[in-house]
Amino acid sequence: MLPPKQFKRLDVRPILERGDMPLPVVLAQAEALAPGEGLLVIAPFLPSPLIKVLQGEGFQSRIARGDDGVCEVYFWK
Repeated sequence: MLPPKQFKRLDVRPILERGDMPLPVVLAQAEALAPGEGLLVIAPFLPSPLIKVLQGEGFQSRIARGDDGVCEVYFWK
């Protein structure tokens, strides 16, 4: 896994609170990553479909859960 400072952070909770779908935003952020960068997605639940989609694009992932139940999913190639 990459060092934490090389992960761009994307909190999808505000997107979900607005009633919007975060998938297009996450995919755009993932596609825009430079070599050696990763994406940290913060969500109020485990985004299993997102993990499967990005794994299909060649990303690896690691899941961490915060004390407040928030999921932090790290994606990198």
